[in-house]
Amino acid sequence: MKKLLKPAVLLCLAAALLVFGTSSAVVWKTRGSIAAAYRGEALSDAVLADCAALGPQCILVPGCAVWSGNRPSPMLQDRLDCAIALYRQGAAPKLLFSGDNGDPAYSEPDCMLAYALEQGVPAEDIFLDFAGFSTYDTVVRAKEVFGASRVLVVTQTYHLFRTLQICDSMGIEALGVAAEQRRYVGGAYREAREVFARGKDLIKSALKLPPRYLGDPYELAGDGRATHLN
Repeated sequence: MKKLLKPAVLLCLAAALLVFGTSSAVVWKTRGSIAAAYRGEALSDAVLADCAALGPQCILVPGCAVWSGNRPSPMLQDRLDCAIALYRQGAAPKLLFSGDNGDPAYSEPDCMLAYALEQGVPAEDIFLDFAGFSTYDTVVRAKEVFGASRVLVVTQTYHLFRTLQICDSMGIEALGVAAEQRRYVGGAYREAREVFARGKDLIKSALKLPPRYLGDPYELAGDGRATHLN
């Protein structure tokens, strides 16, 4: 047992170094692509100038939990508020909401659409992706289904690093805007889980694995209502 203990400990240490080293590398590589943190105020002229220089086709918003009554969770609401503020300030002409609709009774994109419509966003400027079952699928489908090559990504900071890394691997030019309006319950758990997720998606990106579903293509320059189910 003693002979086996030392190699086992060394193996665990090596695995931990690999996991945390990969996560740190993703953060270091992508942190310069986060243009700003949105805290409920208008974005500065400097941030808008950076967005204009990119020439984004859309603002990409990955989905997250929807609560009963088709209400966005606090994290999702903050992403939506940030994206809508960017849209209103002319940072990009379209919104692309991507999320999980694997269960007919649960639809992140429909919830996101309803919220944006309540805020006065025109339906034709909102595109929906109902097969964004993971961050990786969301980004790959943004490129392969919606033809996105330049995007603004809106999500929380911890999630932006991984999303921007996938964008870079897929050949999508991207800037991130962090939705950071409040503290969220379970933050430590999400941060820890994200360490492993960064390595997983780095491998998937390197292998160029396909998403779970593809489907018919849509033009982001067109009418987003073509992607709405109702």
